[in-house]
Amino acid sequence: MKDYSTMIRENVEELYESIEGTVSDIDMARIKDAFELAMEAHKDQYRKSGLPYIIHPIAVAQIVAKELELGPNPIIAALLHDVVEDTQYTLEDVHERYGDDVALLVDIVTKKKKEKYSHSKQVDNFRQLLESMQFDVRAVLIKLADRLHNMRTLESMRPDKQMKIAGETDYFYAPLANRLGLYHVKSELETLSFRFRCPREFSEIDELLTAEKARDKEYLEDMASQIGKVLDEEGIHVRTQVRYRMPYSIWRKMRTKGCDFEHISDKHYIRIIFPNTTEISEKNMSLKIYSVLTDHFKERPGSFSNYIDTPKENGYESLHIKILNSKGTWEEIHIASERMVRKSRLGCAAEQTSENLMMWLENFRNVLKKVAEDSTNPNFIDDVRLLFEYNDDIMVFTPTGENIVLPKGATALDYAFQIHGEIGEHAMYARINGKLSSVKTVLHRGDCIEIGLGKEVQIKADWIGHMVTYKAKKAVKSYLAKQPKLDFTRCSCCNPLPGDEVIGYGEDPKHLTLHKRDCHELIRLASQHGNHIHEADLREDPDTLYPVKLIVRAVDRYHLLSDLIDCITEKLKLSMTSLSTETSDNIGTCTIDFCIHSAAELRFVINSIKEIEGVDEVSRAGI
Repeated sequence: MKDYSTMIRENVEELYESIEGTVSDIDMARIKDAFELAMEAHKDQYRKSGLPYIIHPIAVAQIVAKELELGPNPIIAALLHDVVEDTQYTLEDVHERYGDDVALLVDIVTKKKKEKYSHSKQVDNFRQLLESMQFDVRAVLIKLADRLHNMRTLESMRPDKQMKIAGETDYFYAPLANRLGLYHVKSELETLSFRFRCPREFSEIDELLTAEKARDKEYLEDMASQIGKVLDEEGIHVRTQVRYRMPYSIWRKMRTKGCDFEHISDKHYIRIIFPNTTEISEKNMSLKIYSVLTDHFKERPGSFSNYIDTPKENGYESLHIKILNSKGTWEEIHIASERMVRKSRLGCAAEQTSENLMMWLENFRNVLKKVAEDSTNPNFIDDVRLLFEYNDDIMVFTPTGENIVLPKGATALDYAFQIHGEIGEHAMYARINGKLSSVKTVLHRGDCIEIGLGKEVQIKADWIGHMVTYKAKKAVKSYLAKQPKLDFTRCSCCNPLPGDEVIGYGEDPKHLTLHKRDCHELIRLASQHGNHIHEADLREDPDTLYPVKLIVRAVDRYHLLSDLIDCITEKLKLSMTSLSTETSDNIGTCTIDFCIHSAAELRFVINSIKEIEGVDEVSRAGI
């Protein structure tokens, strides 16, 4: 067996060196003691790669210490994160040796072994991790560090194991990292998952990206140098970076926009970073840089995005613009302070008191409690993932100026349910920036929304397809689940109504299709499958409405249309969903869509319309 002692010692010494000076002598001694315990616990264990298992907890501790900049207790917990799960040591041993805090962190990241899982081992593990966010987000960060190192070393696993772990990562861990503001962790997890799930596509994009980097290297360095020089001449000293987006991000754009690699824009951006200072606010310094840049470079109209005044929900802050480069194309520029850059890298680990992040975490905890209440919910992870699956978010405003953060693609319905459940339930229309709009309208960053209510408005089944937030979808699903279930469907040819003479057709008497007795489709079916005909009745329900379409032919005259509308809406108190009219040679044809409760009500409507002066014929369309 190969001697790995030198490798182990070099790795752990690198960990010690990285935190030296940032922890006390007492904590450094505790960290070294934790390593010795982990070394003893894992001494006979090896990874699939053949390396000693201890290399893994050391690497996780390095990520926790160097990349996430967490304190001594999370570092100790990272070193011990597999000890209770995989060795003879117990949680009591950890508690006795390192105290309550470390024991709590180790307990949260330890997968609980069960004889029977509520859903599956994976889902129960996800649930355990998510529930830990109600107590301490540091445990989630340790778990993300664990997952990140596992993904970095996934090559040694079998293809089926690679697919399982990569699938979990892309579906759950990467979006979670994003919502916690850990952009770099999220990007690396996504790309590593993409590499192992779709190796051919990953390789193609990676090669194209490498070639583009080499081709544009000199030009981009020159562009960044020009920007630095222009700012330096104005007494503004900054550093610049050229940053390329990861292969997965580019692949996602290609899929979304339906184009190839060459036609994807913004594969890179130039970041301008200015020092932290108390002499001038970050916003004012960013605007000063923006002003100097746009004095020297042409700005693309509408490209200005201010994420300083309105940070993204995961805490991201920056100022974005696009300027014209020497090639005649638009160059994306990000302006940020050193603090903003650090926050983008560390997310919730950078500023535990970040207002936006704490607000989101509190909201997440509250929603998670509601989701967790239904322990039998088979869609637990799908429901929770709605809280952080999106890659961007928008900030919109109430008429009083209160800001509401929603996922990109959210509609006025999402906004309404976010404000209050009852507002969502009775949302009739929206005014977006003062313009009358459907509640299904997709919102954009900066929109100001007012929701118009109607007491008679109730949740509709098709709303679910116009929502992206968990809160809104949950409300609609709950409402629909409480509605009485119909054990039949209506024939689409004859569209029977309560009160019509109907008959049922179907192999299963409990699930019939109802037809009018004179329906030609029923007659055809009865002639071939007579044993599938069953007696049935379609009864009127005051809460159930059926859509109908009437065609009205009349002699055209002044006020004919207003009389029709008055008859239906004022006299009969029915709501029209659409109305169209066409006049030719003094003969008017009106098509009217509305909903009724029964065949008797429809006959009354038809007779009422026939009484209108000039009306000659009223018929039901599609029958």
